[in-house]
Formats: sequence, structure tokens, C-alpha cells
Amino acid sequence: RRPAPADASRSATAPTPTVSAFGPHFSHTGSGDAAPHEVPAPRAERPERPERPERPERPARPTRKRARRGRIAQRFVPYELRPVSLRDELTELGEAFRAYQQRAEPDLALLADLHARKAKAFGAWADVSADTGLRREAERAEQAAATARLQHLHRIGEAPEGEGPAVARLLPAPVQWDHARAVLAHVAGHAPLPGPEARLLVLLVTLRTAHSGTGDLVGQRLKGLPLPEPEHLVERLVESGWLRIAGTAEELMAPRPENPTRVDVPSLTPDESDPAAFTFGRKMRPKLSGWAQRVVGEKKLRKARTTAEARLLALALATGADGEGRLGPGGQGLDLGSLSSWCAVGPGELPELVDRLTAADWLAEAAVTDTLLTGRRTERVLPLGGPLT
Repeated sequence: RRPAPADASRSATAPTPTVSAFGPHFSHTGSGDAAPHEVPAPRAERPERPERPERPERPARPTRKRARRGRIAQRFVPYELRPVSLRDELTELGEAFRAYQQRAEPDLALLADLHARKAKAFGAWADVSADTGLRREAERAEQAAATARLQHLHRIGEAPEGEGPAVARLLPAPVQWDHARAVLAHVAGHAPLPGPEARLLVLLVTLRTAHSGTGDLVGQRLKGLPLPEPEHLVERLVESGWLRIAGTAEELMAPRPENPTRVDVPSLTPDESDPAAFTFGRKMRPKLSGWAQRVVGEKKLRKARTTAEARLLALALATGADGEGRLGPGGQGLDLGSLSSWCAVGPGELPELVDRLTAADWLAEAAVTDTLLTGRRTERVLPLGGPLT
């Protein structure tokens, strides 16, 4: 049986079910009422996740503090230096000295304490490293501490009357100056080569080997002396038999201060038949050597490019004045013949040398006669000399 037309029309406009992701819905075709809004099926609610328990905070890892790279007296303090307290003391001392250099006003008491700490620390460093250079540095620091402390006492007026000189000397004991004069006299009478350059080199080598005839020599320091050809001069001393070195003169000139060369002076080596040329002991030798190096390398003498003979004259004046710096016993002057012999120059060349030292602020009120040099050493260099006794 065929459906009636009305039924067919109703069938044509009836909604057709469709399926979507949100469930079944009906769509209408043809003209007629608008399609109803599609209502999506409600989503299934997700179950709430249980809250995770809070993790306990981990303690922060301790950060490793890297040891400071210390530096003192143009030396780096090794990381591996032990004990650690010594390494830290050296590092702090280097910083303290650099801070002192930035001060607007000097504090001699503080400076003396710093030098005393340095002497103790460098002595301990020398013990653990067996470095002779560190030992010498400790001795120089000890001398600097004594000088700064005495200067401080005199500045504040607390030095006991009659104790200590009015000016702190690099060598404070009178007997030390007696030994210095003995070395100058010995070199003047036993120098194996003529000329002021050879005389100056022989003096410094003698002070390095005076106690046993054997010592260390640094070629780099020889290059800082007013010697036109130091290597050739060393070769001449070796050829004369006065000096013995391990290797060649060229090899001697190469090492730096941390790597000195062993040298021997046979005439200074004591034995049963030939006693030692000097009477001072092992500890006195580096003090005398340090004093001579300070005089020869004094700042104004270097800046003025003074010659070897001028620096020899400076050494003679350092040991030939009274406590107030006046030349000769009682300020009566120094004999020109003795001075020219020591400087290895003729008497006629002395006036020019005196002028050079006056220009370098070593001499004041200087006068040269036919036989004497009179005047006084300036206050600036009084600490480098000692009073005649």
C-alpha cells in the first residue's frame, strides 16, 4: 500500500538523526521551522588528582671557597703551601703592605709590626721550602722592623737617652761598621784586576763569599750594576784564578734571583794553614752584603747613572763619617790619597766624583783641598752609613 501524499510530505520534512562526537542530534531540511540549537552532552568530570605531598627542602650544598692567590714581596704564595695558617698569614701580609702603601701619612709603628710579621712568616716559609732566598728576605725584614721601630721611638721622643743613635742605621751595632771597613780595606789590597768596575764587582762577590769562600751569585743583579761588560769582567776574574764558577760566564749571567749560581773564591776559603780573612760570623755576612747592595743600588745614584767609581766613593763615605755625618774623625776630612786608591782613580778625578755625589744629594758643604775632602753626608743617606768609632 502506497502512503498518502500527506504522509509523504511529513516523511520528507521529518528530522533525520545524525551522530556527532557530542551524541545524536537532528537536522531539518527544506523550508519550515528553524533547526533547534544543538545541545552537547555533558562531559564526564575528571576525578581530582590527589595532592602530592610537598618535598622537604634539600639543604644547600656548601660552596667551596677557593683559596686566595696571595702575593707578597713580588712572590706568589703557592696554593699547596702548608700549613694553611702560614699561607693565609702571607696572603694577609701582602694585602696589608699594599694597603699601607696607599696611606696618606706614614705610621712607623704599624710598619715595624708588618716587617716583624714578615720576618717571622718568611722564616717559617724558608723552613718548609729550604729556599735560601726566603731566608735572606726574612733577615732583611727583621732589619727593616728594627729600623722602623727605632725611627718611631725617636719621632715620638720616647727613645731612652743615650740608647741608640739619633738616626737609625742600617747596621745599628758599631762592630758591624768595623767589619764593613775591614772588608773595604781587604778588597782594596787584594783586588786581582785594576779599574773601578773590577773593584766594585770584587767587593760584591767578596761579600757573597766572605764567610767560607763559597756563595751564591745572581747574574741578573750583576746586570744592574754600572758595569759596561759584566760578562767579560767575570771571564777575566775566572782567568786570573781569583774566581771559580760552575759553567761559563754566559751561563752565570742568565739565572734569575730564584736560581742563583754557586761560585768559589779560593783566597777566601779558610784552612788550617790559612785562617779566614774576616772575623765575623755566618749571620753577619748577609747583613754586610745587604748594606753594600743598598748603597750601590741607591735610587738617586741609579737615576743619575753614576759610574762604578762614584758608587765606590759613596761606599767609602758611608763608612768614613762621624755620627752627625761629618767626613773624617771629628769632621776633619778624609785623605784624598786613600779615597783615590779605594775608588781606583787618580786624585785629579775625585773633584768630579764629589760633584756627582753632591748632585745626587749624598754630599753637602763639600770641599776638596790638595790633601783632604771635607763636608758632610746629607741627612737623607745617614741611615746608610755608620759613625766612626
